Amino acid sequence: MDDPTDTLLVVARVGRAHGVRGDVFVELITHRTERLTPGSRLWDGKQWLTVTESTLSNDRWRVHFEGYDDRTAAETLTRRELSAEPVDDPDALWVHDLIGSEVVEVDGTRRGRCVSVVANPASDLLELESGALVPVTFVTALDGGVITIDPPEGLFELFDSPATG
Repeated sequence: MDDPTDTLLVVARVGRAHGVRGDVFVELITHRTERLTPGSRLWDGKQWLTVTESTLSNDRWRVHFEGYDDRTAAETLTRRELSAEPVDDPDALWVHDLIGSEVVEVDGTRRGRCVSVVANPASDLLELESGALVPVTFVTALDGGVITIDPPEGLFELFDSPATG
């Protein structure tokens, strides 16, 4: 039987303990803040942890997990990565689905594979194996490992031009 944790996504990292009642600081590496709502379950690599309280304080999350009721217990969680089950959101584009997918323009022009997704304040960028960067705002569909894009004219000019010496 497959391990159910094989499909989990890393969503946060535990920082240092805070106070004497078992709270820890948690750095979210997702925009999905519901990952830290009371009742949420997170896998720490060894066990499931249940969030009992969470508070955003000075751009950091202070979280309390069930059963970690003093500083000594909370310190055992420091530096652990926290994973969670994928969120079922049909309109969302997920990095793990984008990387490795073939990128094709709506007219059928193949642009290669997506090798990474670069965080950018205006819009995340698909990095293609050619080095080209495509804002995710130009993605029109993701289906079966194929990303369809509708880029503006000229986006790929630098990568399509023959090298000059």
